[in-house]
Amino acid sequence: MGNIGIIKMNEVNEEKIVKSNGKRSGRKSRRRLALTMIAAASLFLAACGKKPITSSSTGFWDHTILYNLSQFIIWLSHVFGGYGMGIIMITLIIRIIILPLMIYQTRSMRRMQEIQPQLSALQKKYKSRDTATQQKLQEETRKLYAEVGYNPVSGCLPLIVQMPIIWALYQAIYRTSALKTGSFLWMQLGDRDPYFILPILAAVFTFISSWLSVKSQPESNSMNIVMVWGMPVIIFFTAVSVPTALSLYWVISNAFQAGQTLLIQNPWKINREREERETAKRDQAKAKQRAIKKARRSRRR
Repeated sequence: MGNIGIIKMNEVNEEKIVKSNGKRSGRKSRRRLALTMIAAASLFLAACGKKPITSSSTGFWDHTILYNLSQFIIWLSHVFGGYGMGIIMITLIIRIIILPLMIYQTRSMRRMQEIQPQLSALQKKYKSRDTATQQKLQEETRKLYAEVGYNPVSGCLPLIVQMPIIWALYQAIYRTSALKTGSFLWMQLGDRDPYFILPILAAVFTFISSWLSVKSQPESNSMNIVMVWGMPVIIFFTAVSVPTALSLYWVISNAFQAGQTLLIQNPWKINREREERETAKRDQAKAKQRAIKKARRSRRR
């Protein structure tokens, strides 16, 4: 869930950068968001069953998804020596599977940040609010996106992929008696953590990954700051109220996310490279000015 917070911050940044692209694109974004919410609500309503998951369960969600997922977790538990280890391993497997998608989303966001000056120039050039001008702005923006290989939908994909996975994992654990009654260290997987250790760890790793993500951005806005401090609080209180098994998933997932962010979105490396590019641009500008002055002096002679 912490990585979902990072995705939301990226979406906020993208929206801020392209917010002047016209009312029509805004309507399209709202339409896409509405369709996504309807699909998510449909999935949620279809997956709200409470009956135990067994081999006799029927339906695509209960039998094909939940039963097979629960059996896979149980198999991992037997291989690695405990139901807690089974949940840890399924979490790592899920994170590795969606890792290419997360890397793509991160690189896409970096492309968006790099073309921000060009986007700002386009918005100044086509600042009129008439329909023709806004259509031209959208056309030029799409061309710019195509040149750098940026897809505006990329920021939503990891979130769309992860939500069904999180819900399926929750249902598989909560509706499978072996997983619900299993134990890990001092915890009963189907109960809440009595010492709040996992919720605290989940919140800490969420803060670390969010902070690293924001630190790599050229500029921060108030919404980013709210997300950095607000998401850990939301994670903590949510983890306090759900079974330990799901809190364990969040701890491992958010720890993985923090390490992933440090590796592929290292803020110190990104900021150093950005400063080097800016320094190179300034040096080129100074060299150009010197060349112009030298040429002018040569003409005077």
